[in-house]
Amino acid sequence: MQSRLISIAASEGFTFHHAERNESTLTLWLKDGPSKLPGYATHQVGVAGAVLDEDNGKVLVVQDRNKTVNAWKFPGGLSDQGEDIGATAVREVLEETGIHSEFKSLLSIRQQHNHPGAFGKSDLYIICRLKPLSYTINFCHQECLKCEWMDLQELAYCSNTTIITSRVAKLPLYGYNEGFHLVDLTMRTFPAVYSGLFYSLYHKELPETYEGSATLL
Repeated sequence: MQSRLISIAASEGFTFHHAERNESTLTLWLKDGPSKLPGYATHQVGVAGAVLDEDNGKVLVVQDRNKTVNAWKFPGGLSDQGEDIGATAVREVLEETGIHSEFKSLLSIRQQHNHPGAFGKSDLYIICRLKPLSYTINFCHQECLKCEWMDLQELAYCSNTTIITSRVAKLPLYGYNEGFHLVDLTMRTFPAVYSGLFYSLYHKELPETYEGSATLL
């Protein structure tokens, strides 16, 4: 720990850029004009999983113990650093409900600023479609009041839920009735321009005639 150096750096014009568990980073822009250093992370990422059983049209839902009372929602939580969106959805669903699942697609993204739960920063809330790999519920009583398999049609039009849940539920409902290719944003992994790194790209599936060689972006 070199915390004694902070006051010395501050006296020379350095300012805090960000802080993590055991370190703080201070910066000083040496060129003329305002600093052009990019700011540190300003968003948190929450991910939920809409686990749909295609055999009977039922979806997995929970009621939070400590948040919106008596409102059904998709299980989910915050993404860990370095964790893919689909992996977060699968992990959170398992932790909250005991249900194993696999990622199928991205359904929706909500963006909200000045979020109280994100220390006043911005919040991204992503809902994924998941396929169940198990069906026996063993939910976390510390986080959830209730957990059940609910008819997707009921969830999409019931009043005992949040606006975003009922609205997003109509996406897999439409896909279930008309074809998931109409609503799914599927994921593929490509090599990045930075050596040894990869990125995940989410988009509607294209016909094979449109699929070409990938350009590094």
